Amino acid sequence: MHNSAAVLIAPSSPSLDDLALLAKAAGDALRLRILRALANDSFGVLELTQVFATTQSGMSHHLKVLAQAGLVATRREGNAIFYRRALPQTDSPLAAAHSGLLQSLDSQTLEPELCAKIAQIHAQRAAISRDYFARVADKFQAQQDLIASLPQYHDSVLSLLDSLNLPAEAHAIEVGPGDGAFLPALARRFARVSALDNSAAMLEQARQHCAQAGLNNVSLQLADALSDPCEPADCVVLNMVLHHLPAPAEALQQLSRLLKPGASLLLTELCPHDQAWARDACGDLWLGFEQDDLAQWAAHAGLRNADSVYVGLRNGFQLQIRHFQRPPAGDASIHRP
Repeated sequence: MHNSAAVLIAPSSPSLDDLALLAKAAGDALRLRILRALANDSFGVLELTQVFATTQSGMSHHLKVLAQAGLVATRREGNAIFYRRALPQTDSPLAAAHSGLLQSLDSQTLEPELCAKIAQIHAQRAAISRDYFARVADKFQAQQDLIASLPQYHDSVLSLLDSLNLPAEAHAIEVGPGDGAFLPALARRFARVSALDNSAAMLEQARQHCAQAGLNNVSLQLADALSDPCEPADCVVLNMVLHHLPAPAEALQQLSRLLKPGASLLLTELCPHDQAWARDACGDLWLGFEQDDLAQWAAHAGLRNADSVYVGLRNGFQLQIRHFQRPPAGDASIHRP
C-alpha cells in the first residue's frame, strides 16, 4: 500500500519531445550565455543584441528556442518586451533538469566583456532616469501623485516600521527621499537619519523640507546608495524608488550591504500594471514588480522575506509594502521563495 501511494504522488516522467526541446535549447553556447546573463536581470531584444553583438533576427530565434523549452519568460514594459529566466515549476517533470541546468550555469563566471556590455546597458538606463529628474525635479512630486501619493501608503509603512525592535540609537537610511516628505516621520523614530539621492535638484527640495520642519538629526547626502560607500544602518527605506533603478535585482544586492546584521529593508513599490503613460509622466523604467520576483531577488541578496502589506488604489494601481530582513549575525538561514 505504501509503494502504491508513492507511485501515485511521484512526478510524471518527461516526454521525449520535452527532453528534446530542453536539449536543443541547452545545446548552443550562445543560448547558455544568454541564460547566464539573465540570472538576475531582464533585457529587451535590442539590449541583448547589443550585449552579444548579434542581429535582432538571430537573437529573436535564440529566445524563441529558449521560450519553447520553458527556460525564459516574457514581460511587457510599455511597448517593449523584456526577457527573463523562467523559474522551474515544481510540478513539471523537467523541474530537476531545469534546476540543474541553471545551477550549473550560475557556477560559471560571465566573461568580462559581457559584464562590461551589461554595465553599459545599465548605464544607459540610469542616464534616462537621471535626465528625467534633472528636467522635472520641480514638478516630479505632482507627477508621482498621479500614481500614488505619500498619504496613501504613509501609515502602512509606519505600521511596519513601528513593529521593528529597534535599538535606542538606531540609524536609518532613506534612499531617494524625493522632496523629503517622509523624513520627519523617520526623524521622530531614529536617532540618526541619512537621506541619499543622486539628484542634486531633488536633494535640494528635501533640504528645504528638512529646514522647514527643523530636523536636526537628518544628514542629506548627494550620493549613489548602490555604489558609494555608506555606513550600514538599522533600517533602509525605499518609497517608490526601485522602478526608477536600471537593474532592480542588482540594486537589492547592493542595498543589502547597507544593512547591519538583523536590520530591515522597507520597500514600497507598485505591483505590475499596464499603464505605460507612467514612463513618460513619471520617468518609470519598470511598470511595477511581481511579488514573487521581489521575494526571489531579496533572497538572492541574502535577505529574508518578512511582513507585507498591499494597498489597492482607486486609479487601478496596487501598492506592495514589503519588509525584508538581513539575518542576525551567526544566522545564515534564508527563506527561499
